[in-house]
Amino acid sequence: MQTSVTFKNLDSSENLKSYVRDKLDRFDKYLDNPAEATVKLLVEKHRHIAEINIFGDRLNLMGKEETIDRYSANDLALDKLEKQIKKSK
Repeated sequence: MQTSVTFKNLDSSENLKSYVRDKLDRFDKYLDNPAEATVKLLVEKHRHIAEINIFGDRLNLMGKEETIDRYSANDLALDKLEKQIKKSK
């Protein structure tokens, strides 16, 4: 899956990018055709926000989550996307 990661009010780290890419690769088994994902990681005051959009063939999914921890925000947004993909199948 082709993935682009954007940071806002947050230092970009290669560990966080690879973490998100590895988690998004698990969706390849559900998708028939290659898809494109855009990930926005934001920090507002003490909240970490993860917005993940997946665009594919006849597929447009969005997951957004905000928590205190940046990794849990990513995991919860990815869980929402996984439910949406399973429901669309």
